[in-house]
Amino acid sequence: MLIVRSPVRISFAGGGTDLPSYYEKFDGSVLSTSINKYFYTVLQPRRDGKIQIISSDLRVVETWPDISEMTMSGTDLEIPLAVLKDLRTNVSVNLFLASEIPPGTGLGSSASVCVNVLKMMTTYLQLPMSKHELAARAYHIAHNVLGKSVGKQDEYASAFGGLNLITFRSNGSVQVDPINVDPGVLRELENNLMLFFTGTAHHSWTILQEQEKSTRSEKGVAIDSLHAIRAMTERMRRVIVSGDLDDFGTLLHEGWELKKKVASGISNTRIDEVYHLARQNGAIGGKITGAGGGGFLLLYCPQTNQAKVRHALTNWGAREMEFSFDLNGAQVIVNDPFIDRDERSGMRWTFRPVPATPLSKLPAILKHHPG
Repeated sequence: MLIVRSPVRISFAGGGTDLPSYYEKFDGSVLSTSINKYFYTVLQPRRDGKIQIISSDLRVVETWPDISEMTMSGTDLEIPLAVLKDLRTNVSVNLFLASEIPPGTGLGSSASVCVNVLKMMTTYLQLPMSKHELAARAYHIAHNVLGKSVGKQDEYASAFGGLNLITFRSNGSVQVDPINVDPGVLRELENNLMLFFTGTAHHSWTILQEQEKSTRSEKGVAIDSLHAIRAMTERMRRVIVSGDLDDFGTLLHEGWELKKKVASGISNTRIDEVYHLARQNGAIGGKITGAGGGGFLLLYCPQTNQAKVRHALTNWGAREMEFSFDLNGAQVIVNDPFIDRDERSGMRWTFRPVPATPLSKLPAILKHHPG
């Protein structure tokens, strides 16, 4: 049996500059962290040559005689199917999928699914991938195989984990630089962040397509805003390293005002209302996670003001989700060769020979352990 988990992420600055339409011309940069809300896949082998995928979140069960019979289009299971098809290998397994985060909430859950299933299958097939290779292959599946208008940041955040400044070069290369922060500052940052679900899930494809169209013009308000958003990642990195966290909150607010100029639909009356309410009650800054339009509202709020903000937003109808930072990224958490007698599992188990007990010591051992 194998169990793999992969985290979702919250993006602080730079979102939108990880789209090919931007970084292929100007280079992009994103500052983000993964958090301890995970997507899980459980794999068990089958003996009948079939493949079954069970999604607890979507309440879907599908079974196929082999990979060639799978059809990706028009199915809720397009991401795991695309991974299996892209690997071009025949397997007979059950895959059970479950998430702590619903889709369409702006936390990069779709990328987490792709990274997760890819990590699962390459582990099972003994095809090791580095974190860079895992993220790049997952992005290839989302962008090229499934044809989604997506940026690159989510796959790298989920694969690597931790607090990172991620740079997207015009030549297609990606650089992931962990931000080295004093542990006390990191805890304070974590404690001063709040997440509230606005009550609206969404898919970001339409917003991202509009942004790509605006970016191709290479001039105008949208592209100027993206340039400023990209520059903000370095400014934000500096205030985190220096420990000036109230300035971090101010930058979040500045970035959100810029983000709203990139494409229509990023904000709406409901989002503006709840964000204004949070600021009235003590939050310094914040933003909608992901492309916008709904999902989670991220706030930077000193702990002295959090009770007031929590009360106001809960009465408005938002639901708070507690979280902490994840530092590990996608990883195998169970790899047990004994549960289902699968010869592919247990690659990390090492059995050390136990030296034989001398006959002279057996009477003493039996005396203390007569059973």
